[in-house]
Amino acid sequence: MRKNIQIIGSGFSSMAAACYLAQAGHQVTVYEKNSTVGGRARQLKRDGFTFDIGPTWYWMPDIFERFFADFGKKPTDYYSLKKLAPAYSVYFSDGAQVTISDSLEEIARTFETIESGSGVKLKKFIESARENYNIAIGDLVYRPGQSFTELITWETFKKFGLFLKNISSEMRKQFKNEKLIRILEFPVLFLGAKPSDTPYFYNFMNYADFGLGTWHPENGMYGVVQAMEKLARELGVQFECNSKVSEIVVENNQVVGLVVNGNFVASDVVLSGADYHHTETLLPENNRQFSENYWDKKTFAPSSLLFYVGFDKKIKNVEHHTLFFDADFDAHASAIYDRPEWPEDPMFYASFPSITDAHVAPEGCEAAIFLIPLAPGLEDSEQMREHYFNLLLDRLEINTQQSLKKHVMFKESFGINDFKEQYNSYKGNAYGLANTLLQTAFLRPGLKSKKINQLYFTGQLTVPGPGVPPALISGKLAAGLIQKN
Repeated sequence: MRKNIQIIGSGFSSMAAACYLAQAGHQVTVYEKNSTVGGRARQLKRDGFTFDIGPTWYWMPDIFERFFADFGKKPTDYYSLKKLAPAYSVYFSDGAQVTISDSLEEIARTFETIESGSGVKLKKFIESARENYNIAIGDLVYRPGQSFTELITWETFKKFGLFLKNISSEMRKQFKNEKLIRILEFPVLFLGAKPSDTPYFYNFMNYADFGLGTWHPENGMYGVVQAMEKLARELGVQFECNSKVSEIVVENNQVVGLVVNGNFVASDVVLSGADYHHTETLLPENNRQFSENYWDKKTFAPSSLLFYVGFDKKIKNVEHHTLFFDADFDAHASAIYDRPEWPEDPMFYASFPSITDAHVAPEGCEAAIFLIPLAPGLEDSEQMREHYFNLLLDRLEINTQQSLKKHVMFKESFGINDFKEQYNSYKGNAYGLANTLLQTAFLRPGLKSKKINQLYFTGQLTVPGPGVPPALISGKLAAGLIQKN
C-alpha cells in the first residue's frame, strides 16, 4: 500500500532511506532545517575556495557501489572517483613522516623499513582483516539490530573470541614499533572509541584502509550528496529545505504527522535521520524510549573543532590527507573519553583537497581543512578556538618546515556549539555513538520505536553506527523495516 512518509533531516542515511522508500512506490518528503541538503555533509564556498564542511574521507567504495546498484546505477553515473596515491601520510613527534601508499605491497615495504619482519606480519594481519570485513560488511551490518540472534552465524561463532579482545592489546602482540601501531589503530578512530575499548573483530577497518584504499569523489563528499539527491528526485522524492520540525504528533500511540514551520503535516510514517536524542524531545515525554540518564551514560564518539582555511600559497610536504600524531596519543584519548576536557596538546587531521581537485582553490592557493577531535559537551568559545588554531598552525609550520601564518587569507571555524545549533546534536557530538562492545548491533538504540507505531530512526546514533558507509546501510535497514510493517 502506498504510504505518505515524512523524513526528518537530509543526511546520508535519510537520503538513502528516501531512495529505497520512493523506489517501493511510497510518497516521500524530506524536511531539512538548513538551507541545503546533506545534513553534516554540506559545503562551504568562500572567495573562490570550496570546502566539505563534514566528512572528507571516501572509504569502503564497495558500499557506495552496492547502494547505487540497488537502483540499477553506478557511482560513476553521477561522479568520477580518483584513488589517492599515496592514500595519506602521518607525522610523528620525532619529525618522521610515514607515507601510506595505495598498494599493500608498498605499505608492507614501508613497514619493513621501520620494523624488521613487520611487512610479512602486516600481510598476514590484513588477510585476517579481509576475512572479518567480508563477514561484517558482506552480511552482519545489513541486519537491522533487532535481536542478539542476528549476530549468531557459523562465521561469527568461529570469530567469537575476537569480540572479547581489543584492538590495542592485539596490535601490540603483533607489532612492536609505536609508529606502526598508531597507524594501524588509526582506522578504528572512525568507529568513535579508543582502540583499547574497540573489539578486535573491528580490525576489518584496516582492510578498508590498506586493502580497499582511499578515494576522492569529484566535488568532494558533497558530490556524493548531490548524486544521492539527484537519484532521490529521479525516484520522486520531494525535498523541503528551511523546514524546521518542532513536533512529532502522536495519537493513541500512533504517529499521525509532524509540525513543520508551525504547520501540521499529516503522515502515515515518520522516519527521523536527525539526532536520535533530539528526535525524542519532539515527542511527549511519556512516548520517549530513553531517559536523559540513559543518554548521559552512553559512550559517544568525539565531537570536533574544525577550521576551513584559505592559503595564498601551495603548502609543501603534505598529502591530500595528512595526520599529525606528533603529540601524546593516549593523553589526547584520555581527554576525550576518560576525563572530558580540552586537550593540552592535541593530535589533529588535515585535508588539502586542492592537491587533488584544482577547482576547489584559486590558482596558486591551497584549501585546507583541519580537525581536532574533542570530547562532546565541552564549553566552546571563540577564545578557545583561536588558541587551538594558533597551536595547530605552529605545529604545521614546524612539521612541514615552512612559514604559513602570514599566508592565511581567511579561516572559518565549526565547533561544538555549531554541532548543537545546526544539527541538534546531543552534547555537540560529531560522529554519534561509539562502537564499543556494549554499543554494537542490538545494543544500540533501535531503528524502530518501541513505544510509537510507525515511528522509525536512522543514522549514526542507531544501527549500524558512525561513518558515511554505515549511514547508507542504516537508511536501507530503516526503509526495509518500514516496508515490512
